[in-house]
Amino acid sequence: QMQLVESGGGWVQAGGSLRLSCAASGRGNPHMAWFRQAPGKERNFVAAFSRTGRTTYADAVSGRFTITGDNAKNTVDLQMNSLKPEDTATYYCAADTVPFRIVPGTTSREYDTWGQGTQVTVSS
Repeated sequence: QMQLVESGGGWVQAGGSLRLSCAASGRGNPHMAWFRQAPGKERNFVAAFSRTGRTTYADAVSGRFTITGDNAKNTVDLQMNSLKPEDTATYYCAADTVPFRIVPGTTSREYDTWGQGTQVTVSS
């Protein structure tokens, strides 16, 4: 059973930067991604790092956020720059351990393992 442990997050003023990290323990070579969920809203895709190193971004964060990973270690980081108040949310690391899926998905139902979440708060 794979488990995900997140670190990073916190509080920052608008325009600032934060970095999130996620480490997966257990066997497997998953696609990994970050999602976020604001209070009262759906969990939305942020970025993905595939098992082949391909990256995918949501339009809302493209150009500001960068996802990097190490497939050998099953780790993924999310560097968040030029943060805006609307980026405030709980951020979740996710892993897709299904082996036949070639391209990482952008919906939460395509990921079967989740971290506990880490809060990111951006003040105006």
